[in-house]
Amino acid sequence: MTFTVAADANGILPDRMIAAMAEAGLILPAYDFVESQIQPASLDLRLGDIAYRVRASFLPGPGATVAERIDELKLHEFSLADGAVLETNCVYIVPLLESLALPPEIVAAANPKSSTGRLDVFTRVIADGTRRFDMIGAGYHGPLYAEISPKTFPVLVREGSRLSQVRFRTGDAILNADELDALHATERLVDIDDADLSGGVAVSVDLSGEKANGFVGYRAKRHTGVVDVDRRSGYAVEDFWEPISARPDGSLILDPGEFYILASKEAVQVPPDYAAEMVPFDPLVGEFRVHYAGFFDPGFGYAGAGGQGARAVLEVRSREVPFILEHGQIVGRLVYEKMLARPDAMYGQRIGSNYQAQGLKLSKHFRV
Repeated sequence: MTFTVAADANGILPDRMIAAMAEAGLILPAYDFVESQIQPASLDLRLGDIAYRVRASFLPGPGATVAERIDELKLHEFSLADGAVLETNCVYIVPLLESLALPPEIVAAANPKSSTGRLDVFTRVIADGTRRFDMIGAGYHGPLYAEISPKTFPVLVREGSRLSQVRFRTGDAILNADELDALHATERLVDIDDADLSGGVAVSVDLSGEKANGFVGYRAKRHTGVVDVDRRSGYAVEDFWEPISARPDGSLILDPGEFYILASKEAVQVPPDYAAEMVPFDPLVGEFRVHYAGFFDPGFGYAGAGGQGARAVLEVRSREVPFILEHGQIVGRLVYEKMLARPDAMYGQRIGSNYQAQGLKLSKHFRV
């Protein structure tokens, strides 16, 4: 079977085209895909059966392979066949079960899955010869690897665990300013009247507590037990998280090295013919990082897919110094991109999406 896209095509490939890429040999899984592995606009990537503890994070660079760098940097290796614990603040490299044989017109971009980001598991995808994490160039033929470094909780993973996802795109899929304005005019992408659309839909933090009985978020506890990444609703919230109450002045001091789950002030939605990605607002604005898991699938928060607008959950980590967040402070922007075609299943439909119509919500591992 051959796979082609039009020479002038611009957009992110939907679920059925991802399946067609696999049938054509452009995506090469070691085993058949499992249920729900193909998402509306992305493919979940599965861990292989071996992990390498390495001295430090790295990029292979042109002309070098990840396997060569692993040989230089590995401290030890161990099997994931029966599961293994990855300790906090260690760096691991795991070959993935999916490899690629991309045609010259298709590029790929990876990101952590939502549940991975909400556990503060720093995860990036590496390919041979690359200078950038999470970016796989057009025409790439070769294996993929996950770099994994849990930052707060030790995690139990195994062969087949899914921590990352990958999108495939062709051409220039990002909406320009006029296209974004027009889409907002017809679909109301965010539930405020004076939406800031410069460079994407502005997303600010909600520290008022008005939408959750005076509660604004969670701060992760230290020295907790292990979280099994494949175990749903298996853990009590209070064993891993401290609730944060709103302050009268609507501020929150981020302590260095601590991890927080907060929510956006705005409810956002992604219409079915589009996808979105959260990007940092401006690295010069504050010494903090927001949102590991940046992909928003078609249908996120969308009324036709069971949503009524959904607040974006924000994974927030301060850097070297304490930093004061204020209620309504812009922390990121949603950049919208065209889909090459509408997916067969939108976010929240048939795929068991854990976060449709979400408010402030922890990952699927914790009992409500």
